[in-house]
Amino acid sequence: MKSTLIKDTTKEERIALIREWIPDDDGLEDDGGIDLWEMYDPYIRGEKEIAEINMEFNAGFYEEQDMQQAPGCGQGNSRR
Repeated sequence: MKSTLIKDTTKEERIALIREWIPDDDGLEDDGGIDLWEMYDPYIRGEKEIAEINMEFNAGFYEEQDMQQAPGCGQGNSRR
């Protein structure tokens, strides 16, 4: 498999790679989720690697999930 690193690809190759990953033309999730074209735009422009974008997305997801499960956030963990 060819490297997907910015230094090893052209902008056109990065666009083609993202196009392979996105199942439809707009990149939007059926349930109104995020725009994948927008999410991976920094990679296409050569600003961030795919791994960086994915880590940032995962970190944001886990932070939000953790906040929803934290004690005292309306999850039934009242102190007595």
